[in-house]
Amino acid sequence: MRAWVVLSPQTPMGSPMPTDPMEPAVRPDDVDLAALEDQPHRRYNALTGEWVLVSAGRTKRPWLGAEEPEPPEERPEHDPDCYLCPGSTRITGERNPVYDSTFVFTNDFAALRPSTSGTRLGTAAGIFRAEGTRGTCRVVCFSPRHDVTLAGMDEASIRRVVDIWADQTTELGDRFRWVQVFENRGAAMGASNPHPHGQIWAGDSLPVEAAAEDASQRAHAAASGRRLLVDYAAAERGGPRVIRDQDGWLTLVPFWAAWPFEAMLLPVEPAARLADLDGVRRGGLAAALSDLNRRYDALFRRPFPFSMGWHQAPFGGAT
Repeated sequence: MRAWVVLSPQTPMGSPMPTDPMEPAVRPDDVDLAALEDQPHRRYNALTGEWVLVSAGRTKRPWLGAEEPEPPEERPEHDPDCYLCPGSTRITGERNPVYDSTFVFTNDFAALRPSTSGTRLGTAAGIFRAEGTRGTCRVVCFSPRHDVTLAGMDEASIRRVVDIWADQTTELGDRFRWVQVFENRGAAMGASNPHPHGQIWAGDSLPVEAAAEDASQRAHAAASGRRLLVDYAAAERGGPRVIRDQDGWLTLVPFWAAWPFEAMLLPVEPAARLADLDGVRRGGLAAALSDLNRRYDALFRRPFPFSMGWHQAPFGGAT
């Protein structure tokens, strides 16, 4: 699962509007698209500017792989051996507070550190280049309960997680260019602990995909005077790829999906970052997340492993 918040900048205040703006996007005709769907073709990802190969016929090939039985997943509400549970001692010797809602702490094995040097290797035109990058990584425990996931949490509890994401984004954005909120759920996606949690990484440089998305959306805004993802959401509404359209949020399978069960969440009205969402839209996001997580779990009759990430507007520039 993938998730986006509209991060596209509008044409900056004071900038001239395009003299010949492009027409709004129109969803492809179902008949025309059907002519392509049974044969290999490629689809344009308007966010990154890349093309995605689609070979739908490969899903019909004989499956000789393993089929996993339904897991008897019964975890205790509190696991004294879990280093994320309330009151537990982590490997560093620090003890978690006996938290009763959400809990945030700096990752004990952070992939980014604020004290990294700015040492550079190589020249601007060289083949071998490297440089230090500063940042920080935080862990967000969604719930004190060890035995739940977002799909099993009520909307009020998910709303508290959304508020934490927004607050952390604002705080970290004061110091870092990019703030990435994400969750990897399940051992298949590399999650080392089943306790419901996600992470927030913040760094002083833009990842490749984020930089491509930012450039594409700026180009669209300059050419049309509109936000790319607002245009995209308007074109998709009411179409066959829409999963849910409620509470100010659109859940859909993106036209350029690269994963078998990929989904995108978009606010119907623009928001550059999670902190831009008012109370009503944060509540709507909690409802949309609850619905999508429950759908995934129901699809496979087990907790569905996924990677979910929020792509927000970068900091330190016009938005």
